[in-house]
Amino acid sequence: MLKTVVIGTTALFLAASSIANAQSSQTSSPAIPERLNATDQNTLTDMRVDLVKAALQLTPDQEKLWPPVESAIRANAEDRRARIAKIQETVGRAANDSRVELMRNRDPIAFLQQRSQALAQRSADLDKLAEAWQPLYGTLSQEQRRRMAALAIFVIHDMSNVVDRRRAQFQENED
Repeated sequence: MLKTVVIGTTALFLAASSIANAQSSQTSSPAIPERLNATDQNTLTDMRVDLVKAALQLTPDQEKLWPPVESAIRANAEDRRARIAKIQETVGRAANDSRVELMRNRDPIAFLQQRSQALAQRSADLDKLAEAWQPLYGTLSQEQRRRMAALAIFVIHDMSNVVDRRRAQFQENED
């Protein structure tokens, strides 16, 4: 079963990577990479939800506890999209300014307040996600919990690779 989870997860991230690469190859400005469009983002969220559900192999009684988890996952993805769109808007406005202008016009207090609001929203989203998972997680067998942990480790590892690639790309654009 672990092999199935790994294969499915790999397929998911390969598909997501190909969608992301197709989008970034169409980018008009190298300093601001394009994000997935709404349709691709929804498709990716659907794939993630389906993968988690398939990996857990829920029993009929557990299936009854799944809808709040799926709703929380989808709400979390939607809130993330909104945060990214807000960041893109800010970066897009600043893209026309020179570095000197950006440094001269920066407002560190506003930045801290915006960052605080974004972190508060992420925290609230994670609280909702944990609250939605709690009833279902309590019914999972040890095998289901192991599969969930393996899936989480794989996702976290893949996410850290994406972050590293984006940092490297940002560094290249800065030079």
